[in-house]
Amino acid sequence: MSVVVQAARGWIGTPYLHQCSTRGAGCDCLGLLRGVWREVIGAEPEAIPAYTQDWSEPQGEERLWRAALRHLTPKPLAEVAPGDVLLFRMRAGAVAKHLGVQARTGPEASFVHAYSGHGVVESALTPPWERRIVARFAFPERN
Repeated sequence: MSVVVQAARGWIGTPYLHQCSTRGAGCDCLGLLRGVWREVIGAEPEAIPAYTQDWSEPQGEERLWRAALRHLTPKPLAEVAPGDVLLFRMRAGAVAKHLGVQARTGPEASFVHAYSGHGVVESALTPPWERRIVARFAFPERN
């Protein structure tokens, strides 16, 4: 099993809490990714500024996507592997503002994510979710 998937699954059951990143206490989707990064890679690569739940939608800025490009390795959408970081656009024309970690691939595909009202869960990667994926990334190799 991917070390990234194993780390992400360790967060399942953590309550949803905006801007937080503490396993078992609370996190949002970015907080989940930050926590997995700390467990798998080490110290976070940059300080995270405060952010609102609208994720710069009024400005139309792809802040989350740009941050992912600074620290993760972009992959073709069709190059699917456990442990990939998935970036979602929740509706057409909106900025991409949801993250998850690919857990299973194939017909039983799933991903781990922190979802408002649900906390950290592993969800089936159903066609409605798949349609929302706009980018796929790999964690960098550990030094």
